[in-house]
Amino acid sequence: MIRLAMLLVGAQALRRKWPVITFLGLLWMVLGLAIMADAADGVTLVATEAFAILLLFEGFGALALFTVAPRRRGYSVLIKGCALLILGCMILDFPIYCAVHNSILFGIAFLIDGCARIVTAAVVRFPKWQIIAAGGLVEIGLAALAFSSWPVSYDHTVPFIIGVALLLSGWTVSRLGLMARRLTDNMSVLSLPMFEWRGWHKRMPLATVQSSRPLRHATPLVVHVWTPVGSVVDPERRLLIDRYCAAVDKKGRISTGHAALELLPDLYISHYPGAEIDRSPEDFMGSLRATAENDVPGKFQPSYAFESADWCPADARVEFHTYDEDRLRAHWMAYRRDDTYNLTNRNCSVSVAVALEAALEGILDDGTAWRRFFRLVANPDFWITALLRARAESMTWTPGLLLDYAGSLRAIVQPQKNPWSRRLQAFSRLRRSAMTKRPA
Repeated sequence: MIRLAMLLVGAQALRRKWPVITFLGLLWMVLGLAIMADAADGVTLVATEAFAILLLFEGFGALALFTVAPRRRGYSVLIKGCALLILGCMILDFPIYCAVHNSILFGIAFLIDGCARIVTAAVVRFPKWQIIAAGGLVEIGLAALAFSSWPVSYDHTVPFIIGVALLLSGWTVSRLGLMARRLTDNMSVLSLPMFEWRGWHKRMPLATVQSSRPLRHATPLVVHVWTPVGSVVDPERRLLIDRYCAAVDKKGRISTGHAALELLPDLYISHYPGAEIDRSPEDFMGSLRATAENDVPGKFQPSYAFESADWCPADARVEFHTYDEDRLRAHWMAYRRDDTYNLTNRNCSVSVAVALEAALEGILDDGTAWRRFFRLVANPDFWITALLRARAESMTWTPGLLLDYAGSLRAIVQPQKNPWSRRLQAFSRLRRSAMTKRPA
C-alpha cells in the first residue's frame, strides 16, 4: 500500500518530504512497540475493533466494486469482500455473538495466507523468492502465537500482532524516507531498491525522464487483455483459475492469455516468446519456475492490428487519458533492449504492468502530497489496487490480474464525479428494469 501511494505521488514529492516521511516511520515503529509492550484492556479493545472496522470497510468496498461491474472485476473480488465481511463481523460479534476467540480467527487468516505465500514462492522460484517465503514463515509464526496463549495471552494476542505489523510497516516507511533523499529531479522512484527487487523495472536514462508535456491526452493509452478463458475455443470451465491463471480446451491444450499496451500512432508493447512454448499439461508445471533455464528468446509484436488478425481480438480493454508519455517512452527504450522472455518473471503481463506504472508515476503530484496521500488511503479502489499489486509481486502478473489492476488504477487516476452514488444508482435502476420486464 505504501509503495503504491508513493508511486502515484511521485519522486519529487518523496524527495521534498523525506525528513517527514522518515520521522513518521520512526513514530509508527514507536507506536507499534508501545502497543506490543502495553496491551492493556483498553488498548486491546480499541486495537481489535479498529482492525475489524477496517476489514468491514475493505469488504464493503470490494462488494460494491463487484456489484457495479461483476464481469470486469472478477469473482476474486466477490470472494475477498465476503471473507472480509464475515471475519470483521465475527470479531465485532455482530449481528450475533461469536464464541470463537478473536485470536483464533486471526491465526486462521495468517496461517492460510502464510502457507499460500510459501507454496507460490517454492513453485515459481522468482528472483529473491526467499523474501516472500520468509514473509510466509513470519505469518505462520504469528498464527502459532495466535493459537497459543504463550507468551501472550489470548486477550492480548490481537493488539500484539497489530503492534508487530505497525513495527514492520514503520520500518518500511523510514527506509523509504532515507532512500528518497537520494532521488534527483529526473530520477524515477521505481529505481529505488524496494521497487526493483523483482528486477522488473529497469533504471531509466536520467536525461529523458523529466516530463515536459501535459498529462491529459486526447489519444488514449490502451491496455489490451486476452483473458485465458476468452482466448480459448470451447474451454473447460474452472472457476477463478481460467480467469486468472490458465484455461484448458477440450484437447487439453493450455492458454495463459495475453496482454499488450498501445499508444497510437507508434508505440506498442507486446512481449511474446520467439518460438511457441509447449504448454501441454505434462510440461506446464515445469515452465512455471522463473529460473534462468526457462528463459527463452522473445520478440515484440509490431501492432494490435497484426496480433488480432494473427490470433484473435482482445476480449477486454482499459483506456487511460491521464498518463505521462515522456516517462512511458523512456521506460520502453530501456525495457526493449532485452527481449528475454520468461513465463512467470518476464512475460507479456509483466511488460505491460511495469510500462503502465512508468506512465502513471507521479501522476497525482499536485503539490499537496499529504492531502493526496490521505485521499488515496480513504479510496476503496486504492486498497484493492494495492492488494492486487502485492499479489502479483508474490506470484507474477497474469492477464486476468493485470485487467483488474488496470481497471482499479483507472478509477484512481481518472475518478468519476460522485462515482459510488452514481454507479450504485445506475445498478439499482438496471435491476428494477429487469424485474419489471420479467415475465409472470
